[in-house]
Amino acid sequence: MTSLDHLADRQEILDLLATYCRGVDRLDLDLVRSVYADAGVDHHTGFDGTADEYVAWLARALPLLDGTRHVLGTHWCEVRGDVAAAETYGTATHWGTPASEPALNFTTGFRYVDHLVRERGRWRIAERWAVREWARSDAEDRLPVPTSGPRGDRGPDDPMTQLLARL
Repeated sequence: MTSLDHLADRQEILDLLATYCRGVDRLDLDLVRSVYADAGVDHHTGFDGTADEYVAWLARALPLLDGTRHVLGTHWCEVRGDVAAAETYGTATHWGTPASEPALNFTTGFRYVDHLVRERGRWRIAERWAVREWARSDAEDRLPVPTSGPRGDRGPDDPMTQLLARL
């Protein structure tokens, strides 16, 4: 493997992780499922099981929130042929109604510890450990959402969804 191949693999893996975050934040569960290997497994706070079971769990849990925002930070990856290990730090903010409910309004710092495999020529998550490093309540700390200007949406009214439809 050349260093360019290694860089391409690392970039594909980082893009895969960003795709996962986009799927969760936009409530696009097909996109979330697409990042997992066929026999993928996920270990999250409050969940432990197959990727299909995880997506079903998200389908019940995410609509209870008004939104989420995942931000990825430090990323380390080691590629060994068609398998890889990655550790990616991040923060995730969750908000819901009522704003006073801590279980719906919190920010957490995490690490994704991922075992990845190349499946049908594409990198996929074979097993993920979503390690919660810390969490803080954001209950009652939310400012009002502006009434003018672009607004995020989990559906067709989101500016990115509209832009992609125009391309």
